[in-house]
Amino acid sequence: MVNQIGGGEPGLATSQVRVSKGLSLVWLVPLTALAIAGWLLFKTWSEQGERITIHFKKAAGIEAGKARIKYKDVEIGQVESITLSPDMREVMVTARMSKVATPYLTEKAKFWIVQPKITASRVSGLDTLFSGTYIAMDPGRGGESRRDFVGLEESPPVTTDAPGRYFTLKAEGLGSLDIDSPVYYRQIKVGQVVSYGFDASGRAVDIRIFVNAPHDRQISNNTRFWNASGINLSLDATGVKLATESLASIVSGGIAFDLPPHAAPNGQAAENQVFDLYPSKDAISQENYHYTDSWLLYFDQSVRGLTVGAPVEFRGIRIGVVSSIDLEFESAALKFRTPVVVAIDPERFFGKDTDISHGKGLILLKKFVGHGLRAVLKSGNLLTGQLLIDFDFYPKEPSAALVVKDSLPVMPTKQAELQQITDTLNSLLGKLETIPFAQLGQDLHLTLKSARRTMDELPVKEMSQELRDTLKEARTSMREIDALSRNLNRQTAPALTKALEQLTSTLNDLEDSLGSDSPTNYQLQQTLHEMTMTSRSLRGLTDYLERHPDSLIYGKGQEGSP
Repeated sequence: MVNQIGGGEPGLATSQVRVSKGLSLVWLVPLTALAIAGWLLFKTWSEQGERITIHFKKAAGIEAGKARIKYKDVEIGQVESITLSPDMREVMVTARMSKVATPYLTEKAKFWIVQPKITASRVSGLDTLFSGTYIAMDPGRGGESRRDFVGLEESPPVTTDAPGRYFTLKAEGLGSLDIDSPVYYRQIKVGQVVSYGFDASGRAVDIRIFVNAPHDRQISNNTRFWNASGINLSLDATGVKLATESLASIVSGGIAFDLPPHAAPNGQAAENQVFDLYPSKDAISQENYHYTDSWLLYFDQSVRGLTVGAPVEFRGIRIGVVSSIDLEFESAALKFRTPVVVAIDPERFFGKDTDISHGKGLILLKKFVGHGLRAVLKSGNLLTGQLLIDFDFYPKEPSAALVVKDSLPVMPTKQAELQQITDTLNSLLGKLETIPFAQLGQDLHLTLKSARRTMDELPVKEMSQELRDTLKEARTSMREIDALSRNLNRQTAPALTKALEQLTSTLNDLEDSLGSDSPTNYQLQQTLHEMTMTSRSLRGLTDYLERHPDSLIYGKGQEGSP
């Protein structure tokens, strides 16, 4: 039996189509894939940071798509493209930063290219020899948001996350200091120089330093800083002294600080406080004075070895320096004299408690001169022949009055002791040469001969025995005097003259040996010159290693090789 469905032809089966009212399971796979892709896209977009542009002078070692931007060795961005600026003067690096870095993209953020670098004070970036060059970032904290930056040519010595404080040192000149020069406290490195430049007046140099914590707490209001660059070579009564902070300070310079001798800390210094930079460690023990007086001295002798800046002392205590040396001709007397102006610290000479205002200091100075205050040239260094001016009281000197010339008190001077001895010996030798020893000896011989003839004519037989003995003794004495006169004429006078000539020659040789043009002084200057050349060679080595850090691995290439 054949069933008919739907009224069709007998014997044929027909299908019935039903429309589904739900979503087919087949579509779940593509929809799921689309949802995952959308979620990944959204996640990538939501985690993606800002696009920034960094301007560099050159992009050595940076490659688009490969170079990374790092902070503390953690990747926070990637370089997308590298192009030249329209004027062809800069390289524009476009990078995509991660979202975590967005809050720190401010005007205080810093970027620089990390490359191998070797200096006298540190070695950095050697890991890039294997991992490749990258851009480092120092996040900016505070300031306006920014997306366009100017990259640094060198890495900053101190990053913003380094604990410590900044201070400013004021100096007359930079000397051998440079950025990254070390700062020492008792020969331990505790900081470095971060920048320098002229102050507002343009007459001094402001040097900005950073001292790491906790060593920054050692800096108080009375801390003294000094230039510790190079080698400090000195010669005094205790011998030769050679001092330096470290090998790095010899090559690249350095700064050291400490309290003055026997001083206690006077409160902790504030950040960015300004200090004076002293030229040496010895200078920090010298007290600063607020007033300076000028005195005028006249010397009639040679001042070879006396230079501007030479010390002026009172009984060995420094009270000033030589400020000028000149030559003056006195037409009336037809002679030359040397006027020397010295700058004196009156507070140190008279004492801080002495009232020297309103001309009282000049009155006191006149009393000192009346009691024999004189200035004398003395040797300050036997090797170099340098001279200094020393004041002291000489009561036996002829009296002198203090006069004022061109508003400067003219202090009386005294001839140097060595020169005075030489002049005295020369004068004595000249006087001895004028004595007629030959004539005196001849006259004495004739006198004795006449006396002996007279004695021979005396009636000896009629004399008493006592008188005869006296006459005999007188004849013996006359014979001895006659021999002495002959010896004085032939031996004593020439020997005395020769001895004085030798002593004068010895003094002259001593002056020539210790003078500024002596061989000893020349050899010392040659030694110092060789030490200077050695320091320059070390500096040249560090400069070469900065330009070619790979030479530590591959060695120095041939000239002209890439």
